Amino acid sequence: MRDLRYTLRKVPQITAWFWIVKILTTAMGEATSDYSVHKADPVVVVIFGFAAFVVALALQLAVRRYIAWIYWLAVVMVAVFGTMAADVLHIRFHVAYAVSTAAFAVVLAVLFALWYWSERTLSIHSITTLRRELFYWATVLATFALGTAAGDLTAYRLHLGFFSSGLLFAGIICIPAIAFRYFGMNEVVAFWFAYIVTRPLGASFADWMGVPHSLGGLDWGRATVAFGLTFVIVACVAYLALTKLDVEGDVDAELSRSTR
Repeated sequence: MRDLRYTLRKVPQITAWFWIVKILTTAMGEATSDYSVHKADPVVVVIFGFAAFVVALALQLAVRRYIAWIYWLAVVMVAVFGTMAADVLHIRFHVAYAVSTAAFAVVLAVLFALWYWSERTLSIHSITTLRRELFYWATVLATFALGTAAGDLTAYRLHLGFFSSGLLFAGIICIPAIAFRYFGMNEVVAFWFAYIVTRPLGASFADWMGVPHSLGGLDWGRATVAFGLTFVIVACVAYLALTKLDVEGDVDAELSRSTR
């Protein structure tokens, strides 16, 4: 009964809403992190970000079913803290974007390898134990850090700028969608491919909206972008909580049948 409950309720169903909210969280995390680390001591900001991340993740791990606001709160805090961690490496410790991108890519590859070696699956639909859920959230955090570094690498070091970087990643994210639909790409590979790319996609457009005209942006201000995206995320998650469009099946009915 525990496994059934975890399988059906700990993560949302992968629909268009999932990808919309996911991209919004990446953009919001980028804007929030950029504003915070430039307005206060980056190390102190990261410590507070980590504390908030731990609280949100603990809440997600404690519940026995998927609850929209709790799940997406955890994702938002991963977005904020993961972005901060990547940004601080460059701002405070002067780690080159290419180096941090490669390092986070290695971390992500190791997590995937350990997860698969331990569980023989990387599917989010198979998260039926605490260990698998911990692997899942560690992987999610690594994807945010990697995506942050990769987005900054293309925008700054490859001189594409934020808008062009956004267009680049918008094109890249179409690859797994097309490959899965028309060429039989493995579902799990397609999911994680797209999941990783959502980070630099959302972050690039968030930067474009927030940075000054001198940097090729719209100059809306990072704080304005962060608050605006937060409002949109809250509205989307509230809608999902009310409609339950992203809940996989009738869990209560399944549990009832399983006890007969």
